[in-house]
Amino acid sequence: MKYHFPGDAIMRLFFLDHISNTKLASKGCHEENILNFHEMGLLPEMIRNLDAMGYTEATPIQEQSIPVLLSGRDLLGCAQTGTGKTAAFALPIIQKLVKEQTKGRRRIRTLVLAPTRELADQITTELRSFAGRLRVDAVYGGVGYGKQIAALRRGVDVLVACPGRLEDLIERGDVDLSDVGHVVLDEADRMADMGFLPAVRRLLDRTSPDRQTVLFSATLDGDVAKLTRDY
Repeated sequence: MKYHFPGDAIMRLFFLDHISNTKLASKGCHEENILNFHEMGLLPEMIRNLDAMGYTEATPIQEQSIPVLLSGRDLLGCAQTGTGKTAAFALPIIQKLVKEQTKGRRRIRTLVLAPTRELADQITTELRSFAGRLRVDAVYGGVGYGKQIAALRRGVDVLVACPGRLEDLIERGDVDLSDVGHVVLDEADRMADMGFLPAVRRLLDRTSPDRQTVLFSATLDGDVAKLTRDY
């Protein structure tokens, strides 16, 4: 099964921000300078949280990504580590989850895929700093299943995962991705180098066909380019 980006979700033109070495592609994405988080359409409570954490000015990738993701568009970003890309996708997606919050058992509504345990831990820590009452947990290999399964059974809003462990948990019946409406593929080029893209494709097939898809990669060619064309 293949899900393609809607025709109006992404334009072919890429532009390069030479300061951040960040390349973005998204319909409606522009180079207007929006340096203050207050001007981006974030909720007042999120702004207050950012102010308390000392965040005032956005990095280039944040100012370019946040309005696009708040609008519901898909996004491809070419960005190196250290450009602020985690907050670039975390802030708008968490805001959407807060607005969409429903009663009943927590279910996985956002999936973030990362190539390594270390990166998954870093992303989880940063997401939790913005998440408020939303529950963020991570699953990855190299550790036992017990704590991860217990967290999943308590309910998770945002799941950060390495593809191999996530597929194992799905096979065990511990994870259901059918309610996932937002997917982030972080460092997709590293996932390609490590042979994870077949698993990534299988995982994407398990999420909602109407999901919002975000991909960040140091390069957007080869297997990564094929993935973006297919999904």
